Amino acid sequence: MGTTVAGLVLLSQPVGTQNQLAMSLAAMAAMIVLWLFLDGPRTRFVFLALGSLVVLRYILWRVTDTLPSPGDPVSFGFGLLLLVGELYCVFILFVSLIINADPLRRPPPPVASAAELPSVDVFVPTYNEDAAILAMTLAAARQINYPPDKLTVWLLDDGGTDQKCADPNPKKAEAARERRRDLTALAEALGCRYLTRARNEHAKAGNLNNGLAFATGEIVVVLDADHVPFRSFLSETVGYFAEDPKLFLVQTPHAFLNPDPIERNLRTFERMPSENEMFYAVTQRGLDKWNGSFFCGSAALLRRTALDEAGGFSGITITEDCETAFELHSRGWTSAYVDKPLIAGLQPETLSAFIGQRSRWCQGMFQILLLKNPVLQKGLKPIQKIAYLFSMTFWFFPVPRLIFMFAPLLHIFFDLKIFVASVDESIAYTATYIVINLMMQNYVYGKFRWPFVSELYEYVQGLYLSKAIVSVIWSPRKPTFNVTDKGISLDHDHLSSASLPFFAVYGLLAAGCAVAAWRYLFEPGVTNLMLVVGLWNFFNLLTAGAALGVCAERRQLERTPSLAISRRGQITLAGRAVDVSIERVSAEACTVRLPAALLPTGAGHRALTGALTVVPVAGARAAGALPVTLEGIDRAKDEAFARLSFGRLRPQDYVALAGLMYGDAEAMRRFQMRRRRHKDILTGTLQFIWWGLSEPFRAARYALAADARPAAAPVLDGTSPIYDAPEQAPTGANLPEPLLPSAPLRPAPQAVPAALREAVPAEAQGAPQASVQAAPQVAPQVAPHAAPHAPARASNDWVGMMLDYENERALAGRAGRGAGTA
Repeated sequence: MGTTVAGLVLLSQPVGTQNQLAMSLAAMAAMIVLWLFLDGPRTRFVFLALGSLVVLRYILWRVTDTLPSPGDPVSFGFGLLLLVGELYCVFILFVSLIINADPLRRPPPPVASAAELPSVDVFVPTYNEDAAILAMTLAAARQINYPPDKLTVWLLDDGGTDQKCADPNPKKAEAARERRRDLTALAEALGCRYLTRARNEHAKAGNLNNGLAFATGEIVVVLDADHVPFRSFLSETVGYFAEDPKLFLVQTPHAFLNPDPIERNLRTFERMPSENEMFYAVTQRGLDKWNGSFFCGSAALLRRTALDEAGGFSGITITEDCETAFELHSRGWTSAYVDKPLIAGLQPETLSAFIGQRSRWCQGMFQILLLKNPVLQKGLKPIQKIAYLFSMTFWFFPVPRLIFMFAPLLHIFFDLKIFVASVDESIAYTATYIVINLMMQNYVYGKFRWPFVSELYEYVQGLYLSKAIVSVIWSPRKPTFNVTDKGISLDHDHLSSASLPFFAVYGLLAAGCAVAAWRYLFEPGVTNLMLVVGLWNFFNLLTAGAALGVCAERRQLERTPSLAISRRGQITLAGRAVDVSIERVSAEACTVRLPAALLPTGAGHRALTGALTVVPVAGARAAGALPVTLEGIDRAKDEAFARLSFGRLRPQDYVALAGLMYGDAEAMRRFQMRRRRHKDILTGTLQFIWWGLSEPFRAARYALAADARPAAAPVLDGTSPIYDAPEQAPTGANLPEPLLPSAPLRPAPQAVPAALREAVPAEAQGAPQASVQAAPQVAPQVAPHAAPHAPARASNDWVGMMLDYENERALAGRAGRGAGTA
């Protein structure tokens, strides 16, 4: 503390502009030397300390020397608003450095005998998800590596409640009753237990609490309906509860098979870490060190006695996950975070659905902040209060982001001087502060976040989330839980239904750049300050241009997301059995590699049906064969890559498919690690500039196209369903014997979902077998690695060519291989 006080006193001493520039450049040089030659755990703190000194010098200068005179109330008011936005960003920066300076990496949990393991209930809450989605999640949950007599999987259905079955609308009521019948039969077929309730009260939290009323396990696992667990989910996590009797939570990261709208539309999914990876790979580990990692709604284990003490899952706010962890931390319970991807989920595909999801998160975190302020919460340690305050106030980012976006226009259009500084001072203080800030962020997060990508995500969300913030501040108890729209089919290029404000802002910023250039070049008396402000506005224009690329929704190349795996199997085609290597798989198809000489006669020229048997992972029991159809072949020298479609999946096929796709969690980890390559500031800046310059042209092309129609209505308030299934969802036939005796607690007439009904034995349906219309034919899909590349560059377009080479080289090893699946 004494050293800190002395350092702050030293920082407060006035120095000249040239001396400040020299000090900042010296700090920058020292940081570069530490980064390149002395990187290590202790060096990390010295590096961050040097950067923090420059940031503190900048903030001191901003507060004392740059505000307009109070005699000009308009300029002073806007200048103060800009300063408040900067102070917020510095607060978030310093708190994030405190939290993330030394993230915790936990050792593996102890291994216990089967007799010592706790009983586990797996909750899969659902609202209106398609049977195919649920079948995959339930089948994978039943195959988790755990003693079968201690594992119970529950399908908690909020789409078939008594309230919905008695809906005044006859069609809605019949749909709810049919859903209840179908999912009851599906759960029983897969060895799970179906449970619904009387009324849809308290949304997801109420649904989970209803599950607690019937379940008896010592540990509760919560999985979203589209979060499919890998086989090792429990073996990697449940042991931590034996180490700490006060442990209430073990959270694992959310990993995704499909890109979000920004990743898909900017084509970064295969080469750039996802947005959530910085949170799950760094921030949650940082929070874990301070006993502040919190429940994220899915992919987590919770101790039943802790939930009972707190009265179940909290449901006052619309983010029941963080609120529940907040309550239990304040009661003295502890949490743990395991940085291993042990589930694979789905993200919102469209920009409007993405914004709807983030609106709910934003409003929920602000609800907790306003209704249960962590600063005033008893039972939390000071560092825990800081951790929760950081997690909640982070969602205030739309306000300063929009302030920074529009502040330059006040000087360009109205000549308001909201930032009083000379060009020399701007370079000595502001420019060096920006560079140092970039260096610190790139040093801490470089493997998980490219330069300026955070700014892009924040701007894309900010235009709409600012309204959500105002609404929750105005009425903290008003927001209601709305599930997230996923599974929308994107079969053509189009503009997002949320794109209009982004075009308007881009036009305004472009006008600002034109006016700034004209005033600087031709208007008498305009100083170099206009040049500085104009450059600031130009950076904002680049951000808005990249955002237009996000609004220009590309068609979706995969109908069901795929995962690269490494498994062995045997394929039987035309009466010949051949050993194969299975390299990629989705819910609809897979790609296998085999010697070209062993291909059956006629392969590649006509459709061949057969079966695929998979070698189980160690400790797993063998599953049945998957029916497949050979659809296409790519040959590479002596090897062939065959695309096999599964077609109409039966329930027992989901058991086999889940074992294939989710038997080895290393597949997801390998995919994430391939993307985690450090992106330096120069290359990242060039990439961002390229997006800002090129993406507006693509957006304009979509806008002028004849079929530039949105794929879905705007969903900007989070009111959409969680999953809209494609019309041609996989279907199936014969039901397998239940893996465990099933006892639905709200029995309904036994029926099998229409999508899974074709060949169900009469005794399984409780009625004579009914005929079902043939499923529509599924058109072959484009391989995921075969996404169209950018158009050929002109020979003098060296920047674009360099970026294309840098961005695509990670995929070069896969080029030419028919490894894609639908």
